[in-house]
Amino acid sequence: MAALTSAQLANVANAALDYYVDKGKVFSQTLQDKPLLAAMEKTSKTMPGGKGNVSLAVKGVYTSGVTGYVATDTVTYANPANIQRVNYPWKEHHTGISVTLTELKHDGISVSDSTTGESTSSMSGREQHALANLLDDKLEDMAEGYARGMNSLLYGDGTGDAKALAGIQSIITQDPTASGTTVGGLSTVSNTWWRNRTNVSIATTATGSELTDLIHTEIRQLRRYGGKPSIAVCGSAFLDRLASQLRAKGNYTQTGFSGKQDFSMGELFYQGIKFQYDPELDDINLTGKDGNKRCYIIDPTKMYLHYMDGEKMARHSPARPHDSYVIYRAITTTAVLCASQLNCHGVYEIQ
Repeated sequence: MAALTSAQLANVANAALDYYVDKGKVFSQTLQDKPLLAAMEKTSKTMPGGKGNVSLAVKGVYTSGVTGYVATDTVTYANPANIQRVNYPWKEHHTGISVTLTELKHDGISVSDSTTGESTSSMSGREQHALANLLDDKLEDMAEGYARGMNSLLYGDGTGDAKALAGIQSIITQDPTASGTTVGGLSTVSNTWWRNRTNVSIATTATGSELTDLIHTEIRQLRRYGGKPSIAVCGSAFLDRLASQLRAKGNYTQTGFSGKQDFSMGELFYQGIKFQYDPELDDINLTGKDGNKRCYIIDPTKMYLHYMDGEKMARHSPARPHDSYVIYRAITTTAVLCASQLNCHGVYEIQ
């Protein structure tokens, strides 16, 4: 059985963690079935720390105008003071793994606390392979857990874990006119321009056009004030109903019944916006509602992840405690989901 010093084992574990993070393995193998997280990553921003909140200036009321005048008419001057601020508090997130010395011994690897290395022998090829496999399995588990956890948080409303970031349900609300509703600390009730679009009781039939008609209308409204919606994440029931209506209206064809037939429907787009399935919506808790019947249409230039500078997937190597034969490695992220405009996002749900 080979023996490594604690320092040698730490170097191997650190190198493995660095490889996963630096090469993007933490995300590269886990994002395909998490389209919301993938989209938010593409448009994410960084901001220096030093303050407890990310503070953004927003404006939806304008007082300046244009009037006609003749010769010596008296004219007026506006003094605009309509900027308001929304604040989103930073949130810290942790994921970590541990490796017990017992696990290592079971894989034929002994760890010595010697700092001189006098009792340490070089690892054989088999032992190197065993250590690599053990660390790779644990780091892969941490990578998937991190991605799944962040994706789940992005769909939340902030009540599941008050210490973690609040997701799109805290920004794109079912009823922005409900008493007391705020986003970023700014009332959506008294500030009518600070509201998302919503329709969570869409009555549809399998062969009708209610859903396709609504999407046509809503995309126009989401673009009305300069919005650029480019993401539509959907639950399975919402996508199935959309596909059935498109088939019924002749958007789906077959080319005969001889030979091999592909009766699938291709990816669904509306004016360049891809309506895509996110499995998270089939499992999401919507307070008695079915997430699989829901769709979010989002402008990622106006709602995005903010990472604190230098604190995205920061690596940590805690010292091994004196009373426990366990090695720990962790990743932490300080981030928050922010919005600078709301009327370019919408939430929709079929009955």
